Amino acid sequence: MAAAPAPETLSAPLVVEFPFTRSLGPVQSAFLTGLRERTVLGVRTGDGTILVPPVEYDPVTADELRDLVEVGSAGTVTTWAWNPAPRRDQPLATPFAWVLVNLDGADTALLHALDAPGPEAVHTGMRVRVRWAEERTGAITDIACFEPYEGQTSTGVRDHSGEFEDAVTGIVAAARLDYTYAPGRAQAGYIHALADRRTVGERCPSCRKVYVPPRGACPTCGVATAEQVEVGPRGTVTTYCIVNIKAKNLDIEVPYVYAHIALDGADLALHGRIGGIPYDQVREGLRVEPVWSAESRYPDHYRPTGEPDADYDTYKELL
Repeated sequence: MAAAPAPETLSAPLVVEFPFTRSLGPVQSAFLTGLRERTVLGVRTGDGTILVPPVEYDPVTADELRDLVEVGSAGTVTTWAWNPAPRRDQPLATPFAWVLVNLDGADTALLHALDAPGPEAVHTGMRVRVRWAEERTGAITDIACFEPYEGQTSTGVRDHSGEFEDAVTGIVAAARLDYTYAPGRAQAGYIHALADRRTVGERCPSCRKVYVPPRGACPTCGVATAEQVEVGPRGTVTTYCIVNIKAKNLDIEVPYVYAHIALDGADLALHGRIGGIPYDQVREGLRVEPVWSAESRYPDHYRPTGEPDADYDTYKELL
């Protein structure tokens, strides 16, 4: 008898991305505004240590720090690592070195990129200087990179008020993670079943709980799971949240509801969007069923079944 064909190995590129908006206190505001003006600022601690980049509180004593000083734009490499294949949005598009640089007058090192022809041209102790970006906005990218420098060490530091015209008071930093996800045996089986509009979990051989989506091992007992169990398709809302902030690239009008749903026969709630009902009528115990879109291999949302609400005792252990 011929062996059954092995299931397709699944993998997919995934991106987690969001903008992080923060306001700046007086120290960070002065530092970033200074970069816009081609000035590097540090902060002096109570024992005279000069910290660059500056921080608002002493990392040793936790004392508030406000004594700003200007340091040099040249410095010395303390350690480095070669980056042969720059990724999207890194400081340089060609291979470069990540370096920690002690700027003249500073006692701590600043991390940035060094433009060098190859790793053989980089060494600890080499002299480098800031290469300023042509267009500066008040961000760490106003330092385009560092470059090799044969000049002399500058002497001393100068006190600085930290005051600039049109100071930068807030920033928006884009956080992004690109990776390729391979789900493994248990979750691959779950995804393949979804293509047939079935929801499949796995049962723990010890505690007999059914986990959906399956994890390949029981998180309670720590033993491998292999017995597949089809659950649902109907389930019960155990808890939920009302979303009032519209997500980028998500074509769903706010407000809407995301809920934890315990599918019939499952011992772990999964999450899904609730539709077909006003957001303010969603409640714990609501009985729901999946709605599949024609082009999707997973439920688009869950809608009320019209059944009476589930009794609290039937789902209280799944909250």
